[in-house]
Amino acid sequence: MDFAGKHVVVTGAGKGIGRAICLVLNRRGARVTAISRSAADLDALKKEIGCETIAVDLADAEATRKAALAALPADYLVNNAGTTELEPFLDVSVENFDKLYAVNVRAPMILSQEYARDLIRRGQKGAIVNVSSISSFIGFADHAAYCASKGALDGMSRVMANELGRHGIRVNCVNPTVTLTPMAVKAWSDPEKSGRMLSRIPLGRFAEPDEIAEVILFLLSDEASMVNGLAMPVDGGFMIN
Repeated sequence: MDFAGKHVVVTGAGKGIGRAICLVLNRRGARVTAISRSAADLDALKKEIGCETIAVDLADAEATRKAALAALPADYLVNNAGTTELEPFLDVSVENFDKLYAVNVRAPMILSQEYARDLIRRGQKGAIVNVSSISSFIGFADHAAYCASKGALDGMSRVMANELGRHGIRVNCVNPTVTLTPMAVKAWSDPEKSGRMLSRIPLGRFAEPDEIAEVILFLLSDEASMVNGLAMPVDGGFMIN
């Protein structure tokens, strides 16, 4: 998968899966624009791979649209940024619910709108990968708002694949199991909880960020030129149990 000469925009690029995506893309020759809320994380990434950076809080719709426009034109888009708050369903606050939808669903919508409009205007094809979660399929306790937001992202992505596919823009989701990022460590730090999860994964372990990044690069690439509208579990077999 050669991305030489290609410009890829990656959100949530400062840590975890997003950072891994940027590093792998850089090794494959891509020019990367990294978007993250943390300027410090972006500075560290820029020093390592020389990427372009945009610091923005994706919970802010207007700032998100400005960032999207500033990143264009681009060949590919990876909507990886995400956030979570762990609350029992009866305790989910409206504020946290709205924040998760703003970052996990609305921000990918805004970025994808501007990216796709630019491609259509220029008569170019492209590809979007939205980083979802197996939480869109499974009702994990204490993850009501997160599961809801990832289910919404999958649903929106199917509509995007239908409408944008007619313009030569493919849209797919990657749905990882627990991936060893800072957010996952926060969510799965309880050994009893993580043990139950691991017992359902035939491969017996959680995913590494690079493993998710490689699947994302495949879905962006021409090798996946007939793959559109997929929600692809990358879960070590969790979904078969």
